Amino acid sequence: MRNLKLTIAYDGCEFHGWQVQPERDTVQGLLAEAVERITGERTLPQGSGRTDAGVHAEAQVANLHVKSPIPCRGLQIALNDNLPQSIRVCSVEEVGPEFHARKSAVAKTYRYRIYRGDVCSPFVARYVYHHPYPLDEIAMSEATGLVAGEHDFTSFAAVDPERGRDNGEVSNVRTIFSSTLSRDGGELVYMVRGSGFLHHMVRNLVGTFLLVGKGTLKPADVHRIIEARSRSANPGATAPASGLCLISVEY
Repeated sequence: MRNLKLTIAYDGCEFHGWQVQPERDTVQGLLAEAVERITGERTLPQGSGRTDAGVHAEAQVANLHVKSPIPCRGLQIALNDNLPQSIRVCSVEEVGPEFHARKSAVAKTYRYRIYRGDVCSPFVARYVYHHPYPLDEIAMSEATGLVAGEHDFTSFAAVDPERGRDNGEVSNVRTIFSSTLSRDGGELVYMVRGSGFLHHMVRNLVGTFLLVGKGTLKPADVHRIIEARSRSANPGATAPASGLCLISVEY
């Protein structure tokens, strides 16, 4: 069996997330169907993590096992011919049998875009959260830096049974290597790089930072929320999926 590593980009607006679901279009499901059409083999590609409905990816990583001798470049072309244009296979490469897209990952980077202008172009709206209202961007920037380091992020996880869903762990402890907010023209761009992320974690972080920007919370409140280790202790709403994109996965 060959172990193939795929790097995939997709517009999440058209899908019910990454993970295969009955009678719903998902990235994993459509990719598996395309592989079966091309190779005749049933296999379920294993992703680096499960992006939610509406979340995008510039470089999601998956691996799959096939017997087919089709060269990597040929398989890439065939997959893109069999997938909707909103999913593109950027590369296919053969890797060792020990490689696993999720278990082998050591870091991931996500980006969240907040559009600040009064009018958001329809050509941008699918990929940002439009928030034209007043925000203290300096306070928000201060707050983003406070989540760096190793913490139990239960206060920023979705209240559901999918604990540790990003890397198969039961613990909600994660390490954030960097967490920054910057201005890019008419947008606020939040970049976060970490060892892994819980369900809704990045979107809940953004929702909390927005409350800091509105003055409802102070930057120092972020420490209190982390230490509470309870989602109910965090008044921040889950930010919309449209602004979130998986940028890279490191191995």
